[in-house]
Amino acid sequence: MIPIKKVQDLIAKHDNLEKELSSGNIDTKLFAKKSKEYSSLGNIISYAREFIKFQKEKQDLEHIIEDKNSDTEMIEMAEKDLKDLKIKKQDYENKLKVFLLPKDEDDDKNAIVEIRAGTGGLEASLFCSDLFKMYEKVCSKKKWKLEIISISKSEAGGFKEVIFSVSGNDIYSYLKYESGVHRVQRIPKTETQGRIHTSAATIAVLPEAEEVDIQIKESDLRIDVFRAGGPGGQSVNTTDSAVRITHIPTGVVVSQQDEKSQHKNKAKALKILRSRVYEAEKRKKDQERSSNRRSQIGTGDRSERIRTYNFPQGRVTDHRINLTLHKLNEFLSGEIHEEMNDELRLKEQDIKLKNLN
Repeated sequence: MIPIKKVQDLIAKHDNLEKELSSGNIDTKLFAKKSKEYSSLGNIISYAREFIKFQKEKQDLEHIIEDKNSDTEMIEMAEKDLKDLKIKKQDYENKLKVFLLPKDEDDDKNAIVEIRAGTGGLEASLFCSDLFKMYEKVCSKKKWKLEIISISKSEAGGFKEVIFSVSGNDIYSYLKYESGVHRVQRIPKTETQGRIHTSAATIAVLPEAEEVDIQIKESDLRIDVFRAGGPGGQSVNTTDSAVRITHIPTGVVVSQQDEKSQHKNKAKALKILRSRVYEAEKRKKDQERSSNRRSQIGTGDRSERIRTYNFPQGRVTDHRINLTLHKLNEFLSGEIHEEMNDELRLKEQDIKLKNLN
């Protein structure tokens, strides 16, 4: 049962936003945000109003049913109306429950994804490359834009590290479930005795922070420039085009040398730095609020093993929801990736509904 006070607060918020937006006295920077919030409430407000009206309508119908002066036909109509009203009320309540679920304020943001080879040497770097190709296919299928920010190749042709941004609609709400340790079990091509090796890669998915989300002062940054070289700096420049930026208050360091232009490298580095600092601040606030801020799905813990890709058995298992799909190739090709994601979302929604007071 949803507390009536929660629903009344929703209606009051909608009415206040309506007055604020129609007054013309709202700050330009806040107008888009408030409009979006008002539009979101508009999707549920009719159910909220009907939910509030339910109690009075229920009492009116019960009064007719219990009134000795009511004739049989009127009582029968009232009983039917009451039955229909209770069914509608359940529908209102279900919609309101889903709407009132705690939302991640970053769900509609774009994302920066960082994939790093973990334990397993060259085989881990090949797995890192496989995961990147999987996300390329997922993005292509969903018509999202993927842009490589930096890449570091290994001797075996895999990646030691790859960082890329993904832009489109509700990116973070989908990709956030990919954060964590991904484990692969397969027989490497170099393995002569057919033994299965276990390797791992770590994925971090960060909401892409805009300047309005977090203000980074120039005075808090130390910017060093140097000559690009080594992995990622294939062109040996005669100028110092590579950039290393340190955010002094948090100690976050980002280096960028993929571009020939120092200006472009600085812009890319700042993009990553802003998102990492934002994520660090967000984690700190989450921990301060409560350990239940994130659901038991564990969307943000990069230290936990979240998924295993078993090639000999052709299966992929997500350990957070104990779901195994025996379609590994289809999963890696992005064809059924959404099937896993849907299950993760449903599980998180179920947990939040149970915790909703």
